[in-house]
Amino acid sequence: MMGKILVVDDEQSIADLIEVYLKSENYNVLKFYNGHDALQCIEKENIDLAILDVMLPDVNGFSICQQIREKHNFPIIMLTAKDEEIDKITGLTLGADDYITKPFRPLEMVARVKAQLRRFTKYNPAEPSQEENSIVFSGLVLNKDKHECILNEKPLSLTPTEFSILWVLASNRGRVVSSEELFHEVWGDKYFANCNNTVMVHIRHLRGKMLDSAERPQYIKTVWGVGYKIEG
Repeated sequence: MMGKILVVDDEQSIADLIEVYLKSENYNVLKFYNGHDALQCIEKENIDLAILDVMLPDVNGFSICQQIREKHNFPIIMLTAKDEEIDKITGLTLGADDYITKPFRPLEMVARVKAQLRRFTKYNPAEPSQEENSIVFSGLVLNKDKHECILNEKPLSLTPTEFSILWVLASNRGRVVSSEELFHEVWGDKYFANCNNTVMVHIRHLRGKMLDSAERPQYIKTVWGVGYKIEG
């Protein structure tokens, strides 16, 4: 089995469809139709990725996402039936890594799952290599092996996506990283115009955790019309 995927959706036909496609790719699928059972499963199993429907009969997907982020760093993909920006922003702000709007194409969903797992494995390797897995400068310490971020001697709790963004920017400090390049590196997917909103939401949330600001940045600087950079 390639990985353990949690699928939570009260629409049985959709949950079953996701299960079929993921199992065809040799993933181990843990499927639930309500949030309560899913939360119990998370306490017992080592999950590699979660797919959460926003609208559930008991606990909504946003709440599950928030509870997962209190203890776990594995990727989260939100499913939403409404193509509304507020739902996407809410999910991303609470720690989700990606979102898919219903109705969706199953093969696209599988591709998103693979992309998230590739990114998570890339920036959270099981076996440390050497010093290249650490970045230290200006009071910021990043350890890719431990998924650890320390800023001015205080640990920051970052989601996998936030850590990946910070790692890419820090690895390229002094150079502007375009939104397109950042999206490709972190999400491993094709870049479209609306992807810039996804990047902006994560950057804003990351700045908030770092007590940084767009107006007077100490770390992440916006280069308007181009992208973002961290000064070396």
